[in-house]
Order: sequence, then structure tokens, then C-alpha cells
Amino acid sequence: MRKIILGLILSVFSLHAFAQIMPAPDREEGDGPYDRLIIRGVTLIDGTGAPPVGPVDIVVEKNRITRIQTVGYPGLPISEGRRPKADENTQVLDLEGHYLLPGFVDMHGHIGGTGQGTPAEYVYKLWMAHGVTTIRDPSAGNGLDWVLNEKKRSLSNQITAPRLLAYTSFGQGAENPITTADQAKAWVNENKAKGADGIKFFGAKPEVMQAAISENKRIGLRSAMHHQQLDVARWNVLHSARAGLTSMEHWYGLPEALFEDRTIQDFRLDYNYQNEQHRFAEAGKLWKQAAKPYSEHWNKVMNELLELDFTLDPTFNIYEANRDLMRARRAEWHDAYTLPSLWRFYSPSRQSHGSYWFDWTTEEELLWKENYRLWMTFVNEYKNRGGRVTTGSDSGFIYQLYGFAYIRELELLREAGFHPLEVIRSATMYGAEALGMEKEIGTVEVGKLADFVILEENPLQNLKVLYGTGAIRIDDNNQPIRVGGVKYTVKDGVVYDAKQLLADVKEIVDQHKARENARITQPGLDW
Repeated sequence: MRKIILGLILSVFSLHAFAQIMPAPDREEGDGPYDRLIIRGVTLIDGTGAPPVGPVDIVVEKNRITRIQTVGYPGLPISEGRRPKADENTQVLDLEGHYLLPGFVDMHGHIGGTGQGTPAEYVYKLWMAHGVTTIRDPSAGNGLDWVLNEKKRSLSNQITAPRLLAYTSFGQGAENPITTADQAKAWVNENKAKGADGIKFFGAKPEVMQAAISENKRIGLRSAMHHQQLDVARWNVLHSARAGLTSMEHWYGLPEALFEDRTIQDFRLDYNYQNEQHRFAEAGKLWKQAAKPYSEHWNKVMNELLELDFTLDPTFNIYEANRDLMRARRAEWHDAYTLPSLWRFYSPSRQSHGSYWFDWTTEEELLWKENYRLWMTFVNEYKNRGGRVTTGSDSGFIYQLYGFAYIRELELLREAGFHPLEVIRSATMYGAEALGMEKEIGTVEVGKLADFVILEENPLQNLKVLYGTGAIRIDDNNQPIRVGGVKYTVKDGVVYDAKQLLADVKEIVDQHKARENARITQPGLDW
């Protein structure tokens, strides 16, 4: 209970000019890491794109996979003689019939902020309850020192949290705006010296972008970019990739690189970037302004990005409300797992980022549905030609809840045309590659770290079984039941009860609601 109470306390202090949320309390959950752990009888989906195989026994020593042993055939008794032997120092998990996957990588995982009112414990447990064991925090919105401290605590298993990678916003912490190439290079080197894992860019004038991205690449850090509309007319995705950017977020900057009959987005003439309904409604028209799929220019841009080994992290889920606002707003998990402060942040507002529902119409939704069709066509073909596509959620905005939104991203990759095995590969192996961590995580192979997602249902047959709320079935008595949900999340060899983590989150939410006398209601209604 102590950890729950700590999670209720929101910190609104400032450090290095950043408003920060409450760090996670010391870990009380999870068992291990063990000197030796054997997970017996699972069906393995290893993350490489290989089909499932099982039953297998997996041996973990401390935090490393040391053996993967096939122990029989489906439908037949397990061959005991082929099994790795357990001694008195071995912990055994008998999980015959379960499915085991690599831990998931969320390439766009903001930990939250005081605007959302989300304690770190709440965010981390939602991620871990859905099998997310590694997070790239783009922008380090709670401050680099804060994120690096949480990263250190996670690596030593002091807290219940995914491992964290801190990608600072370009210019973060600088005393003055960066306006020259020399200033950009100096900041990039200082950023590495402070311990950052990479940089997230939004935009700047071309000579600054060129200097910063190329210097960041030279010193061995990786990068991501949201090509915001304020700078994309003079610096699109191709400029970034050529300079050495390693990945892009969302899709801004990509349609602009695909323009054939214009150089600037066809903005409405009363457009104001600070009006977010303008910003996002107009963005829904952007892919229609780009070259047609499979046209000469479309192919030329794609092929150049492929040659540059560029990574796409589309985050389809974060804009889904644009094409179906009611679906995103009424997702069943909000009632039990969304904090009242986060729900208020989502509600229509001219101030809160991503809360731009001033007058969202059927017309906007139809435009965005077509936007998705064209966007998904590019992403799927990029994957088909050998390009790296990863999974990110950008949760904490636009009705997308941590953990749940990540699973929704998997479903949307499936909608885009990915085979379920390709979806899992994007969520695991490709994420690890994009972070430069492929020797440690991303696949279930001997020598790698023990990061696993374990569940009773086959996620390839139905990705919905990965949601914490599970999937709906009918039992033998013709009654609806729920199946699935991650059963165990293993991170760094520590075995967590994923369903208990979700129960902890619900308790945090219930206590917030009781303290604030709050409940989830729909905008403009009292129910």
C-alpha cells in the first residue's frame, strides 16, 4: 500500500526549469532475477519473423538467456528426457501452453507531465502490464537529469519500470536559442557528455539542422524528428535522412518530400498554427497533396530512404481520434484506468496540447480516413521493400492511454497490411535495431537479456488478447467472458505479475477519484 500512496502524490516542483512528475517508488513487485530460471513448455514467437515453435524450455541465468530447448511436439506429451535439468538453485515456471514473445519496445513513450497529472508509477505500470519493457522517451519532458536518474534506477531494478532511453529535445537546457552551426555542434556534444541517449528534433533553419544532425551522427548518438509545420517547408524528411537522422516520428515531413505540384502545404488562408484544430484538421488533407502511391516520385523518395537505412516510427494510434473521435474517447479502459487529471487534459481545450475538439465534424473524420489509407500504403510498402518500421504510441495525448495505446498501434500496423509476425517484429527486433540495442534485446535468443511477454492466448490469432482488458469470447453456457491479457512481463530477468500491475493502476485511479470526487464523464454531458 505504501507504493500506492506514494503514487498519489503529485510533485509540482521545478528543477532546471522543468515541471516534473513524481518519480517511481522503490520496487516492491516482481520476483528475481534468479541465479537460474527455467520457463517450461511455452510456444515461442522469437521476434525475428520466424513462425512460432513449441513446446520449448527457456533457461535464464541471472539476466541472460543461456539455452532454448525444444522439448516435444504439439498434442503429444513433453519429452522429459530432453528438458534442461533443475536443481535446488533453479526457479521453475511451468507454463505449458502459454505463448512467449520478446519484451516490447515503445519508440515514442512520454512518461507524462504535470499537465496530465500522471505519477511515474502509474505510467510505468501501465506499460509493464502490457509487456512494454523498453521505452524511448522523446523530449525528456521531465528534464534530462530526472530521466537519467529513473533510467539508472530501472537498470538496477530498483523500480518497477521499463528500461528508459532519454532523447532530449534539441536545444534543451541551452541558455539562449541555438541559431548558428557552431552553437548546434557545441550543444550536441554537451548533450552527449550529460548522458543523453539521443536527440529529438522539431525543426530549425537548415544550416543549424545540418550541423546538429550530422554532428550527432558523427559522435555516435541516434536521433528522431517530428518535422513540425513551422519548419518543414524548408527542411523535410529527405533533408533529415541525408544529414544523418536515424528515425522519423509520425509522418510530418514525408508528404512534403513527396510533393510534385507544390512546395508548401495547401494551408487554409486563415490558418494559425497555435489553433490546434487548424493544425490537425489541415494535416488530414496532407497525404492527398503528395505524389500518388507507386508513382515515379513516390518510388524515388521511398527508395532513397531505404538506401539511407532510415527508420519509420508511424505512431498510427495517436491520431486515430481524428478519424473516429467517439471510438477513441469511449475506449472501454478509460473508465477504470484513466486518471481524472488525464481525462481533464484530454477534454476539449484551446490550451492543452492535443485537445483540439472545438468542432470536430464528420467531414474532418472522412478526410483523416483517406489520410490513413494513403499513409498506411506508404508504410506497408516501405516494410515490403525491406525498410525498418517500428512501434511507438505517443501516449498521454488525444485519448491514448499508456500501454493500451501501444497494443492499439499493433492492431493498426495489422490494418496497414502487416502480417501479425511482421507486427511483432516491428514491436521487438526492429525497435531494438533502431535503438542500437539489437545485441541485448529485441529477440529471444541465447545470449540476450531476459525480456519476455508471456500470455495464455495466441496473439497472432487475435492481437486484442494483449490488451489488459483482454478479448471477448462466449463460453459453453453462451455467456460472454474475457480471455487474454499479458500474464507475466519479464524485464531484466525479474518476473512481474502483469495483471497485478494493472490492479495497482486501478487502485491508484480509484484513490484519485475518491480524493477529487471525480468520475469519467463525456464532454458537455454529465454522464
